[in-house]
Amino acid sequence: MTKYLIQRLLQSLLVIAGLLVVVFFVTHALGDPAQLMIPEDAPEELYLEMRAAMGYDDPILVQFGRFFGRAIIGDFGVSIWQRVPVFDLVLDRLPATLLLAFVTTVMVVIVAIPLGTITALKPSSPLDRVATIFSLAGVCVPPFWLALMLILVVAVQLRLLPTSGYGAPKYLILPILALMWRPVGHIAQITRTSLHDIMSRPYVLVARAKGLGEWRVVYSHALKNAAIPVITLASGALAGLLNGSTIIESIFAWPSLGLLTVDAIRNRDLPLLQGAVVVVATMTVLLNLLVDILYAAVDPRVRFD
Repeated sequence: MTKYLIQRLLQSLLVIAGLLVVVFFVTHALGDPAQLMIPEDAPEELYLEMRAAMGYDDPILVQFGRFFGRAIIGDFGVSIWQRVPVFDLVLDRLPATLLLAFVTTVMVVIVAIPLGTITALKPSSPLDRVATIFSLAGVCVPPFWLALMLILVVAVQLRLLPTSGYGAPKYLILPILALMWRPVGHIAQITRTSLHDIMSRPYVLVARAKGLGEWRVVYSHALKNAAIPVITLASGALAGLLNGSTIIESIFAWPSLGLLTVDAIRNRDLPLLQGAVVVVATMTVLLNLLVDILYAAVDPRVRFD
């Protein structure tokens, strides 16, 4: 296990290094960075001053070496838009991003797995039909429409919660409800399908024949073996939230990295865009590493040399 973890950690570091290469050369392939960061009608003097100040007059390999060396220590330069270090801006938005992503994912798991488990144990029952309709609705309803309806009904008409903001727990409720609807539908259906298949396996029948209680059979023998696709979907939902649900975050004015990335594009802030993309991608790589470890923790069939 230790050897595997070291290998995966080294692979993750290589992926992050490759990511830095891609981010640098893709942003430069879009055109002259100095030209991209200034207004279209800017005078020639401003363009030349920008190139000299940002070091874009140097050869491309020199620029890349400077970018790579600074990026690995978290130095992405100064934001053209905000006039402060990029890493400070990213760190300022990171807590809000992590809070919304992790709390939403926890709520999705709390709702979806029991829902999928109950319906798997009672197939074709009225509860199963209701849960199936609920799951399909979650997949089909656009999150931005649900967010607007929640604001209209809960915040405006009933005045139970604020329409937007950040800080107190009450500001989390509406964004979480809007974001969790779709992944709950996906994960509940996958849990139901996987568990329904597992419950007919011989080892489950043997456990029942030994006189074990139904819920012990489900938890100890069936649910753990059905957990791999559920973990995969849940980690995918978390990665998507870390990358930014920009529309929902804009509707609720949630100060996240996704919204910061959009602002960086809108304000032609290349250093800020590079910093935000690298930090989000690094979190995604580390999340994949944690998911691999979790696979081995929940499923005894998974073993690493």
